[in-house]
Amino acid sequence: MTLSDADRALVSAAVAKAEVESDGEIVTVIAQRSDAYHDVGLHYAVLMMLLVPVWFAVVPQGWIDWVVGTFLGWNVELSRPLVMTYMFAKQAGAFLSVWLLFKWMPLRMALTPPSTKERRVRRRAVEIFRAGTEHRTKGRTGVLLYLSLLERRAEIVADEAIHSKVEPEVWGEAMAVLVERGKAGQAGQGMALAVEKIGAVLAQCLPPQQENPNELSDRLIEL
Repeated sequence: MTLSDADRALVSAAVAKAEVESDGEIVTVIAQRSDAYHDVGLHYAVLMMLLVPVWFAVVPQGWIDWVVGTFLGWNVELSRPLVMTYMFAKQAGAFLSVWLLFKWMPLRMALTPPSTKERRVRRRAVEIFRAGTEHRTKGRTGVLLYLSLLERRAEIVADEAIHSKVEPEVWGEAMAVLVERGKAGQAGQGMALAVEKIGAVLAQCLPPQQENPNELSDRLIEL
């Protein structure tokens, strides 16, 4: 998903307006994805490798006898080295086949558990917040609005002055509109609408003071 200059300007304008109406500072970040999920493919490949001995344990003996007779001859002796070599080859083949199959990102994402996606998106959002927003304002009034496009998930992370006054459930409306517009391919509009709703919350808990400097950039950050 690509953003136009109009989308970027829309988000920046929404941030500037929200910050005028409150003492909070809003940082907006859009990432193409929060993680590569390489370990997901590895886990499935290991699972498939471990299922090979299970398959041999449950398959009917008649099938095994037919395969041995067809490819190795009826009088072949199934020695332990031969059986172990064959087992190793099957396990290695199963591992490599699944591992290569999961190189295709759509399949990797489709089979990644939703809970794993949620944890990775949350972790990435917290990392970005700590690096660029936390303790970067005089009154600890920073808020990060983070959207991860591939996972279609969003996070809102607030600094201590806001976190102590606002319950996490309060951000639900902003999250809902952001995810809804993001799924519809309107990430820029979704970010702008979410910023408006965050601004409304901040205006109630952190009304603007006489001195209300712009401490953090209003521009949309794209990763």
